[in-house]
Amino acid sequence: MNCRKQPGSSGIISPVNRFFTLKGPMGAGKTTLVKALCAAKGVQDATASPTFSIINEYAYTDAAGTPRRIFHLDLYRLRDEDDAISAGVEDTLYQDAICFVEWPEIIAHMLPPDTIHLQLEVQPDQKRVLREIASSLK
Repeated sequence: MNCRKQPGSSGIISPVNRFFTLKGPMGAGKTTLVKALCAAKGVQDATASPTFSIINEYAYTDAAGTPRRIFHLDLYRLRDEDDAISAGVEDTLYQDAICFVEWPEIIAHMLPPDTIHLQLEVQPDQKRVLREIASSLK
């Protein structure tokens, strides 16, 4: 996946922004996007879809040499907020880590207010467009 910032857009993956929801249809490339972002942060671990594990954790070292973590959550298989809590989702939200959440609707009330909501759209030519969207989860 070739990730390019659109002209006029701000860089949103920053030390200030830590929580991101990823919306888009099955197969839109949400996990591929997370893999690319992990690679950009210097994650050495193999990245994969957390569809069955629910939560994947990746380690990287920031520019100052501090060990950091990225959590990638795929909530597609969960039924409700209670399932999410049982799976440990709530615990990841209180870590000092970047957190990407696919299928975030069931934990809408658990997300921090400064969460960045992203929509991945598949174009007719199969290219992807990533947009920041207003929250429509709550």
